[in-house]
Amino acid sequence: MLWIELFSGLALLVAGGEALVRGASSLAARLGVSPLLIGLTVVGFGTSTPELVTSLQAAFAGSPGIAVGNVIGSNIANALLILGIAAILMPFAVERRAFLRDGTALLAATLAAVAIGLWGELSRPAGAVLLAGLVLYLAMAYRSERIVDPGTMADEGATPALPAAPQTPATRLPLALMWAVGGIALTVMGARLLVGASIDLAGLWGVPDAVIGLTIVAVGTSLPELVTSVVAALRRQGAIAFGNVVGSNLYNILGILGITALVKPIPVPPQIAVMDIWVMLGATVALVAVAVTGWRVSRGEGMALLAAYAAYVAWLAMGV
Repeated sequence: MLWIELFSGLALLVAGGEALVRGASSLAARLGVSPLLIGLTVVGFGTSTPELVTSLQAAFAGSPGIAVGNVIGSNIANALLILGIAAILMPFAVERRAFLRDGTALLAATLAAVAIGLWGELSRPAGAVLLAGLVLYLAMAYRSERIVDPGTMADEGATPALPAAPQTPATRLPLALMWAVGGIALTVMGARLLVGASIDLAGLWGVPDAVIGLTIVAVGTSLPELVTSVVAALRRQGAIAFGNVVGSNLYNILGILGITALVKPIPVPPQIAVMDIWVMLGATVALVAVAVTGWRVSRGEGMALLAAYAAYVAWLAMGV
C-alpha cells in the first residue's frame, strides 16, 4: 500500500502540475498579462508548485529532511539529470545575454542557500531575504527583457510558457479557471500521498528522511521539468529546455525555501548541511561551466552531467 501511495502521489503531482501550468497560462493570456510575466511568474511558479506543496507538507509533518532535501535534491536533479538528458537528446546553444543575467542570479541564490545551510536553520528572516531576492530578480528580468523585446522571452532563455489548455472562445476563461483550480487540487493531494508514503517508508527501512527527500521525492517533484525539457529538446528548442532548468532552480531556492521558512521555520538537517548542499553548489557551477564554454551544451557534456548524477545517487545509496 505504501508503494501504491508513493507512485499515486507522483502521478497526481505530474498531472496536477501540468493542469495548473496550462490553466494558469490560459488565465494570464486571457487577462492580458504579457508573455514575459506569464513565463517568469505563472509558469515558473506553476512548475515549482509540486516542490512547494511537498516542502510545506513535509515541514508541517515534522520532516525537515524531506522539506529541505526536496529542494536541494530537485536542484541537483535539474542541473545534472534533466539538463544531461536534454543535452544528450539534442545539443543546444546558450543565449549569452540572458544567461549572464539568469546564471548570475542562480549562482547568487545557490550561495545564499549554502549560507543558510551553514547557519543551520531555515528561519523566517532567511525566508524574507530569499523572497526579496526573488522579487528583485523578477524586476531585473522584466526590465532587461523590456529593453530588448518582451515577445522574445523563450529565445532569451527565460522560463517559457507552456501551451495553454484547449479551449473554445465562449468558454476560455471558465475552462482555464477549471484547469488551474483542478491542478492545485491534484497537486495538494499528490503531495500529501507522496510525503506520507515517503516518511513511512523511511521509518520502515531505517532510511533517513533526508535521503528520501534528496532522491525519490526530489526526482518525483521534478518530473514536470523533466517532461518539459525532454519535449523541448526533441523539438530542437534547446533554449526552452535550458531556461526551464535555470528558472526552476531559481524558484526552488528563492521561492520555495523562502515561503516554507516564512510559514514554518525548520532546521537544516546536518547531513544536508555537511554534504548535499555542497553537491548542489557543485552542480550549479557545473551548469554554468558547460554553458559558458563555447555557449553551447554538447552531448559529451550532457553525458558528463548524467554520470555525475549517477555517482551522487550511488554515494547516497552507499551512505544508507
